Order: sequence, then structure tokens, then C-alpha cells
Amino acid sequence: MKKSSALLFIVSLLSAPSVWAYGTGQSTYPLMEKQHMVSTEITGITSTGGGVGMQGRYTRKMNKRLVLDGGFGLSSGDRANRIFAGADLELFPDYMNQPRVSIKTSLENAKEFKFRRNILTVAPTVSKGFNFWGEEAYPFASLPFGVQLINETKQYETVANVNLGILGNLPFDGYRKFTASAEVTVDIKDSYTGVFLGLSYPLN
Repeated sequence: MKKSSALLFIVSLLSAPSVWAYGTGQSTYPLMEKQHMVSTEITGITSTGGGVGMQGRYTRKMNKRLVLDGGFGLSSGDRANRIFAGADLELFPDYMNQPRVSIKTSLENAKEFKFRRNILTVAPTVSKGFNFWGEEAYPFASLPFGVQLINETKQYETVANVNLGILGNLPFDGYRKFTASAEVTVDIKDSYTGVFLGLSYPLN
């Protein structure tokens, strides 16, 4: 029943009319199997057509290797709203000196600069847990690249950017259940540059 609910949630996201996922999200954070969390994120796009906004995200670890996420957001500028879904598949775990390596795929549909675009991206991702002043944190890097189809003109374009970020529990008594995130995205080709700050809370 829980699997069916999660799949229905993802399908409903993919069928929505406007999708654009900002950032890598919490998919690289070491969740327990079947654990899920909700996140609130502040988004700041600094490139052309950008603006400041808010984004909500739901993340669930389906099994030892697969994490699903999806959400929605609103912002000022030419990227006014979005809804998105993605899947992160772990290839190698974070173990001893070995970093976690995964592939994250995302399906997106966005209306930007008066044109609607369907975008499929794949992001090789590397993350590793480190101890910072007695607290565990998880820096990560990803390289999303993909293809977008501009519906009105029927033209294809390639897109790419670089994401750098870090995830970790808040180091304050009474708030350690919360996970904070910070991420920077840099445009490489026909994408966007921005900064994202998030706060997540586990639902189980």
C-alpha cells in the first residue's frame, strides 16, 4: 500500500503542467530504508530571468539503493512556478574511504521566457560523510546534463550545470531531527545559476 501511494505521488507530479527542479535536494543524505522527509527550501536564481522563491520537496528512500523525490515551488522572475519528480539510484555506498556514487534522473516540464519545455536530465552524483567539529555532514557534487524540447518550436537543446552542496543535522539541542542543506548551482549550458537553502524534517 505504501509503495502504491509513493508511485501514485510520483505519477501525479509527472503529469502536472509545469516542472522545474531546483537543486539536487536531499537524495544524497543517508536515510534509513522506508524513511521519508519533507523539506522547505529558499531558492535564489541569479542568472537571467531569475528571482527569489520558496520550494517544497518530499523525499522517500524506497529501498537500500533507490530514493524518490518530488515537489513544487513558486518564485519571482521568469521562472514563476515548478513541479518536479526524480529518482536517485545508488551505485556505490559511502563506506570507509569510498564516497557514495549515484545517478539521479529527473523529468521536468517548465515554462520559461514564454516557451514551454520538456526536460530530461541525468546527474552523476558523488557524496561523502565527514566529521566537522564533532558533527557529521555530507558534502556532495553533481553534474546534471540532459536534453530539453521547446514545445512551440519543436527544437531540441542540451542543458548542463554543476551543483555543489552540503547536508547535515542541525547541531542544536531539541533541533537535531532537522536536516539543513545549502547548495550552489552554476550554469554550464542553457541552464541557470542559483543558491538554495533548505530545512528538512523526518516523517518517521
